Amino acid sequence: MENITENPEIGKYRKEIDKIDDTILELLNKRLEFGRKIGAIKRNTGARVLDSSREKDILERLKKNNSGPLSEDVIYHIFQVIMSASRDIQNPNMVAYLGPEATNTHVAALKHFDYSGQFVPKKSIPDIFDGVEKGHFRYGVVPVENSIEGAVNHTLDLLFDSQLKICGETAITISHDLLSTCTSLSEIEVVYSHPQAFAQCRRWIKENIPDAELKEVSSTAAAARQAVTEKNSAAIANSEASRFYNLSVAASRIEDSTRNITRFLIIGEDEPERTGNDKTTIMFVTSHVPGALYKALQPVSAAGVNMVKLESRPIRHKNWHYFFVMDIDGHIKDNSVKSVIAEMREVCLFLKHSGSYKKFM
Repeated sequence: MENITENPEIGKYRKEIDKIDDTILELLNKRLEFGRKIGAIKRNTGARVLDSSREKDILERLKKNNSGPLSEDVIYHIFQVIMSASRDIQNPNMVAYLGPEATNTHVAALKHFDYSGQFVPKKSIPDIFDGVEKGHFRYGVVPVENSIEGAVNHTLDLLFDSQLKICGETAITISHDLLSTCTSLSEIEVVYSHPQAFAQCRRWIKENIPDAELKEVSSTAAAARQAVTEKNSAAIANSEASRFYNLSVAASRIEDSTRNITRFLIIGEDEPERTGNDKTTIMFVTSHVPGALYKALQPVSAAGVNMVKLESRPIRHKNWHYFFVMDIDGHIKDNSVKSVIAEMREVCLFLKHSGSYKKFM
């Protein structure tokens, strides 16, 4: 078979591609410099950084001027990232996430903010809430629900006590790779990972590396850090960890189930505008009498509003008392949602609107 790296024609094209890449890089930096200057003007005049209509016009113009072979979807993705970087250079978002680097929460944060912002790892979910409440960060990203294991109760409890709002949501499929510096599976003698990751990859481990010693650590990111320093070792972590910790992917998608999805909330003080594809989260407490929950939910049914989720949690400071978390379709500015909340407030001991935000799914 011909070795394409020795083909002079391919080499010529690759040199041209390198020149184009260098030009693209130079132009991108030039674009961001103009963005920085615009940001300074906006700050001096009190104008908002985000200009949705301007961004929409840019995308429409580019799609109209495109002569191919670049598809419209690729144009949209590339320029969404570029415009996100431009917004960030005008007014950088400080985003706290559950660290360390390359955890699933970090991946979710990068995905939601299009890799644009200053991402800061925190050791715990309470640390994230505390940092955002004190103004150290504009946003926090916290896990709230897993398709297999259910709700992340700690997040719900903190949200109930906090004045922060849900500003958005995102979700990622939890996928595991085997990462290592080894060149073959036979070299791997020990594997590091979080207990949940081991449990989710049990079948693959048994079939492919049955003799490897399994060592539990605090997170998949910690596993990747360990695998970098130790010979004949590997880590089970997400694919992003290979980039952050300079590891090779020895085997990809080794999880036993492909239906493992985690949902994350973006918390902050923003109150997003209505998009037409929104979700509203309400937290409420009912009286301790028969039929109280039924009465509280009657306005939802009467208004024809779709209830996406309802679950209860014990109130931490009162024994045998509970609060409810309800997600419904719609935005607080929708008349139907507004009237539902007003009617529920009349029959509940406590009710708060925890946020209206664009639905991810």
